[in-house]
Amino acid sequence: MKKLLGLAVTLLLAATVYAGDDVKPAVPNITVPDITISELKDALASGKVTLLDANGTESWQKGHIPGAINFRTSEDKLASLLPADKSALVVAYCGNPKCVAYKSAAKAAKDLGYTNIKHLPAGIQGWVKAGEPTEKGS
Repeated sequence: MKKLLGLAVTLLLAATVYAGDDVKPAVPNITVPDITISELKDALASGKVTLLDANGTESWQKGHIPGAINFRTSEDKLASLLPADKSALVVAYCGNPKCVAYKSAAKAAKDLGYTNIKHLPAGIQGWVKAGEPTEKGS
């Protein structure tokens, strides 16, 4: 029994070592400040925000915050869709407070040099629940 247990531990350790640094995390490790629905509405009213919807194309087609970029279909051309001013406000969002898909969009913007990136934790579900307008994708 001891030999079997020892073998199992050895295999488990080997698997852990093998996984090592070559495995990329599914969710980027990025933290950005939050923005409230009220603050986002003010930014939208002033025309001083770019929205990145990280929910995926099917969700974006069904309804997104007006003007939001479908991040999933725009990753490769994001640089041409974001403002030239790297200090411009960029807000990433996904489904709800538990969703972490926004992190991919936030990281992509950060990697392009943007410095004023925020997260709408309410996501599209909170936006809709607050009675705010959406638009369908084309």
